[in-house]
Amino acid sequence: MLTQTDTSVIPFLGADVTASYDAAKVVILPIPYEATTTYRRGCENGPDAILEASQQVEYYDEELDWEIGCDVGIYTYPSIADTRDRQVSAEEMLKSTQETVYQLIQDKKFVIALGGEHSITTGVVEAYRQAYPDEPFTVVQIDAHGDLRHEYEGSIHNHACIMRRVVDMGLPTVQIGIRAICKEEAELIKAKNLTVFRAREIANQPDWIEKAIAAIPTQKVFLTIDLDGIDPTLIPGVGTPEPGGLNWYALLSFLRKVIEKHQVLGLDIMELAPVADSVVSQFTAAKLAYKLIGYQALVQDWKSNYSNSR
Repeated sequence: MLTQTDTSVIPFLGADVTASYDAAKVVILPIPYEATTTYRRGCENGPDAILEASQQVEYYDEELDWEIGCDVGIYTYPSIADTRDRQVSAEEMLKSTQETVYQLIQDKKFVIALGGEHSITTGVVEAYRQAYPDEPFTVVQIDAHGDLRHEYEGSIHNHACIMRRVVDMGLPTVQIGIRAICKEEAELIKAKNLTVFRAREIANQPDWIEKAIAAIPTQKVFLTIDLDGIDPTLIPGVGTPEPGGLNWYALLSFLRKVIEKHQVLGLDIMELAPVADSVVSQFTAAKLAYKLIGYQALVQDWKSNYSNSR
């Protein structure tokens, strides 16, 4: 039985607000896996960097007027599929990820997976498919890249293939902030009539958020956030920092409306590759995770529920 956060992992926000596993509504799941990076390496160090940076995030959220971390139980799970000290095959990573996330879902936890490379998302989404076999959900992706290649560099589990795996699962998708695709991906988008909100279009459409929300075809949603979907002036610490991404407040406005209007089952935040001598990227990623916890907690009324369960 898990109790307090394992001492081998840095607790999100810090030990002062860490809940026991049983009491926690939110579980932070670090997955420091990296195997197929094709440009800047280092995303296996992303989860620890985010957790360390989270120690500096203010508990009080000025937008929500609430010390979220003091009222919502947050538990940080021990790392899985860790490639920092050994080799981990894609198959092993996917199996470990799917089994772990599935158990967390069964324990009624809201899971935030921290990567690691984006190929991890296949295992996370498979866990939700297993948990909700008869209830369709949409994968909403924030990303600079389409990630729709069938295979890349000899692997169907390359980080550039994650959304192709999701499409192959038969799940609906909505892609936000896309600004770099290959010809194969462009042809697939046309052939399957995939829903894509490109960054250049977003920049010129004041009502893009409303259009994107309306394009989500199911009530249930899984959010996958590749941090390169955000403008690299805000988060330069990614594998491929494409110019022209989402700005901070547009990103938050979109995510809050998704959470308010749809049932978000869980989410992941992927591809942080820390920059030496800079904390900007990891602090922004930690702040993003905290904002998402706050939005979800507000909608689910976790504040009163957690207070009553302690």
